[in-house]
Amino acid sequence: MNILLLGSGGREHALAWKIKQSTRVSKLFVAPGNAGTRLIAENVNISATDFAAIKAFSLKEKVDMVVVGPEDPLVKGVYDFFQTDDSLKHIPVIGPSKHGAQLEGSKDFGKQFMMRHNIPTARYKSFSASELEGAYDFLSELNPPYVLKADGLAAGKGVVILDDLGLAKNELKAMFDGRFGDAGSTVVIEEFLSGIECSVFVMTDGDSYKILPVAKDYKRIGEGDTGANTGGMGAVSPVSFADADFMKKVEERIVIPTVEGLKKDEIDYKGFIFVGLIAVDGEPMVIEYNARMGDPETEVVMLRIKSDFVDLLEGVATQTLRDKILEIDTRYATTVMLVSGGYPGDYEKGKPIAGLDGVSGSIVFHAGTKLANGAVVTDGGRVLTISSYGETKEEALSKSFKNATIVSFAGKNYRKDIGFDLQ
Repeated sequence: MNILLLGSGGREHALAWKIKQSTRVSKLFVAPGNAGTRLIAENVNISATDFAAIKAFSLKEKVDMVVVGPEDPLVKGVYDFFQTDDSLKHIPVIGPSKHGAQLEGSKDFGKQFMMRHNIPTARYKSFSASELEGAYDFLSELNPPYVLKADGLAAGKGVVILDDLGLAKNELKAMFDGRFGDAGSTVVIEEFLSGIECSVFVMTDGDSYKILPVAKDYKRIGEGDTGANTGGMGAVSPVSFADADFMKKVEERIVIPTVEGLKKDEIDYKGFIFVGLIAVDGEPMVIEYNARMGDPETEVVMLRIKSDFVDLLEGVATQTLRDKILEIDTRYATTVMLVSGGYPGDYEKGKPIAGLDGVSGSIVFHAGTKLANGAVVTDGGRVLTISSYGETKEEALSKSFKNATIVSFAGKNYRKDIGFDLQ
């Protein structure tokens, strides 16, 4: 079968790596891809949100399945675009409908969904700019720290946590005034939950589901979880505290009510659900939903899936997922993200990358790279992830850290404490 994968980051490279292992694949295309995906697939110079170009390419190349990596095309309705076009509707799209993608596209929609289906989450209220005084009053009712979330997509940067009420009010005003563009026209204010987080990934065909390996990512730029939020500096799987008892609670209280809730609400959803969880005194609560796989968690989750991934994707497409076998590798998988100097603030692109051919014992997934005059150069804030297997977390991390020193580019930065808070 011919598969088209949309996206250009580390998540998409990891998905391509796993898809490519299937004997079912004839051709794998990645649009637009990066300098890493070109080594295992055919990159196509098409934006993941250029639906007209995606249509023309899919018909020309006889694409049999479209797998959507990032959130933007989902929120903009790529699934619906295919479903409502007579010449395309025979091609399954792995990803939810535009309605379903609102689980991620609107924090308020996601919170309302959780409340409606009795899914455990933090107390919250949503406000628009015209309700500023009411928002101030609600903030004053809460204990610090104060959690402010831009309702719409803000490239992973729309969540602010502040300890000072005055600063929280100032930040709220700045969000209404356009700090995150249209994404902040509505702001969700939440009660702060104290605990340890993890990411649970669910594949669903709209009826049945499979729970993929659990991972934990590290969002802060600085070691010890300090400094500014990023898109993610590394990840570990499995997660020690997410044991069988904890995951039984997750499945019964969160996964099943989520899948059943989508059915009750008649939301067309065939794809991935990313459940951002926090364990509060050992009890799982939902921080947020995403409508796709996480990044950099995908760079460890894909390593731990032993089954034919394309067979699982076909199960989603044909609503036969319950009949598919999901086999998990018991080894640890870890990934360490190499980022550009200055990230998540201003950074320069176009820095030549050296040492890639010296990596041994790890898998390098490209995130923000491109080819320039035949050389691989940086093309984003998050540049590469170094993923490794190990019988223990420490063994896997030692391989990733060792290879992180071998790869070099001007301004390279990475966290040296990924997994520090797990047993």
